[in-house]
Amino acid sequence: MSRKVDLVADLGEGFGPWRMGDDAQLLDILTSANIACGFHAGDPQIMDETVRACVERGVGIGAHPSFPDLQGFGRRDMGLTADEVRTDVLYQFGALHAIAAFHGVPVTHIAPHGRLGNLVAVREDYADVVASAARRLDPELIVLAQDGKLADAARAAGLRVGIVGIADRAYEDDGTLVPRSEPGAVIHDGEEIRRRTVRMVVDGVIESRNGTLIPVACDTVLVHGDTTGAVVLAQQIRVGLEEAGVEIAPLTDWLE
Repeated sequence: MSRKVDLVADLGEGFGPWRMGDDAQLLDILTSANIACGFHAGDPQIMDETVRACVERGVGIGAHPSFPDLQGFGRRDMGLTADEVRTDVLYQFGALHAIAAFHGVPVTHIAPHGRLGNLVAVREDYADVVASAARRLDPELIVLAQDGKLADAARAAGLRVGIVGIADRAYEDDGTLVPRSEPGAVIHDGEEIRRRTVRMVVDGVIESRNGTLIPVACDTVLVHGDTTGAVVLAQQIRVGLEEAGVEIAPLTDWLE
């Protein structure tokens, strides 16, 4: 049986008349979507449009909650308490859930965005409240996360976890991401990204920015929709994985 992996991108990341990325073309390549829920990007109309487009293509729908940081695109630490993180996640999930329910589909996964996504990997208090919220919202939810505190807390809560491999970001030796504020944090060379992604999925390793080979589990490959040339990059990644014998399929089809 061939190796299987999900291909996901962050979508719906616009606001009002402003749009980021080419969601329509990306959705023809992906198997899952992390949809912005209004706190770092997105609004009711954009969420509705994005969910409808996912339904038309059979793409899995996930909530992409963040810190309440519209101006900073969710990439700043807001200094929130764990309880504030919990209520903010519930609020954002609820908004997307209502729109998905209107279209007759479930929200199948949850994937914290930006700085929140970074912190739930290392802060036990944040990880615990996000996992607890997810478990109470829907015990069938899949939690997308890097290896770390959130993945551990979600498993302890009895939830399925999809470990995220990030195609266009540099890694530290400890498996965390290089902060975006540092040079080289985002990789732009398409061929390098394709090579790294295939190695990550097939061999379970990735080269850190210091040249160290580190083990990386990968159930879903994340392509950032706001990356320049994201559509071409996503297509290159998909072709590279399929040529390596990897089957691209939604997590709900195979993740145990």
